[in-house]
Amino acid sequence: MKSNSYSFFEDVNSYVDKAARYTEHPPGLIEQIKQCNSVLKVTFPLRLKRGKFQVIEAFRVQHSHHKSPVKGGIRYSTMVSEDEVKALAALMSYKCALVNVPFGGAKGGVRIDPTAYSVEQLERITRRFTSELIKRNSIGPAVDVPAPDYGTGAREMAWIADTYMAFNSQQVNALGCVTGKPLSQHGIRGRTEATGRGVFFGIREAVDGYDDMQKLGLYPGLDGKKVIIQGLGNVGYFAGINLQQNGAVIVGVAEYDGGVYNPDGINIEALQQHRKESGSILNFESAQNVENGADLLEYECDILIPAALENQITSDNAAKIKAKIIAEAANGPITAAAEKILVKKGAFIIPDLYLNAGGVTVSYFEWLKNISRVSFGKINKRYNELNNEMMVSAIEDASDTNLPFKQRNQLIKGAGERELVDSGLEGVMVNAFGEVNEIRKEKDLPDLRTAAFVSSLEKIAISYLELGVFP
Repeated sequence: MKSNSYSFFEDVNSYVDKAARYTEHPPGLIEQIKQCNSVLKVTFPLRLKRGKFQVIEAFRVQHSHHKSPVKGGIRYSTMVSEDEVKALAALMSYKCALVNVPFGGAKGGVRIDPTAYSVEQLERITRRFTSELIKRNSIGPAVDVPAPDYGTGAREMAWIADTYMAFNSQQVNALGCVTGKPLSQHGIRGRTEATGRGVFFGIREAVDGYDDMQKLGLYPGLDGKKVIIQGLGNVGYFAGINLQQNGAVIVGVAEYDGGVYNPDGINIEALQQHRKESGSILNFESAQNVENGADLLEYECDILIPAALENQITSDNAAKIKAKIIAEAANGPITAAAEKILVKKGAFIIPDLYLNAGGVTVSYFEWLKNISRVSFGKINKRYNELNNEMMVSAIEDASDTNLPFKQRNQLIKGAGERELVDSGLEGVMVNAFGEVNEIRKEKDLPDLRTAAFVSSLEKIAISYLELGVFP
């Protein structure tokens, strides 16, 4: 349970302070990096039925301008607060730096329960918030580029893009003002799956480490590892699908209305279909219901994936967590106090700073697509296919053998947007993990999170110094 005195933003800053001890940067520079450069709070009315009005409260925080534009999602939730948005904006700065995506960090939030409003009301809220951002020069392809987050999706991003273009009809790159748009509105293939797919790549890299797995009493690799997922949104679903396809066994899934558990495994795709048909994950075929979904966090498993909201593992329940590996698919699911307990118990934590960077990575690809006004693979796909066909034909002629039709087509096929996006995402996640793990070993750091923050701080500090912020 979150206490009134708890500060998510201060938790993030405590990780920065811990990492800063392993760098040689002056305290003043570290303090500048920690602070939010801009905090915007706006209120506006929403007309309800029968002439009534409701005041809507919203935030947009730009944490760091060491790179431009700044980047970060907009969430719709009753839990939205200034502290939460500041913390998430700060995490975005460090996350982008870690995976070498050239954005500063930002975040936005509207304090509403999106399920309590009609589609027409949500559209009015989204468009009005966008207009408030436009009036304050807090959105634009070269300024601040939002994206989907908890409670929002492609639909809301399309409304944001349309509103921005109405105000900026002469701006040729206007569609780059927001990412996570539908494909029909110049989104990018693979964006919906990006964060969950990135979570899979990150976990795969982490569990391949022989030394780390040996300390946990596990064999390297995903095969046979038992996984519990909290949150079956886009992130949890696509992480689960990919893990399952690569040998992991999903034994439990938790949601806000309860959970399901089966030690022999749960088919994630079938569970998602069951939820679409019934409105809940509960009462799923051979799985047993768990009345309180949060209880599943404490069940036996090899890998626990909190993929919902922040502050799910606190000092109240950390001692009861039995998972050997905790993969932070959500932002800030473990409080700093809880982490101390978990690390003392020997848990291996794959930090959010790295693990859920897939979303912003593919958002970067979408932004590049929008400002270049050409989709990936459009120019060279056919050229590559012709070259591949010539090479395959030459091999067949030299060996006097005809390859099977399916195999021949696979070798000839050129990479389109979906393949290039997935390849780029995998490359980013693989390289970032290698970098973080190398820093951990070189500096003999206690955990991956500290190593990730060290990496981010080094890159942001260099940017600030090169900008001449500190003469």
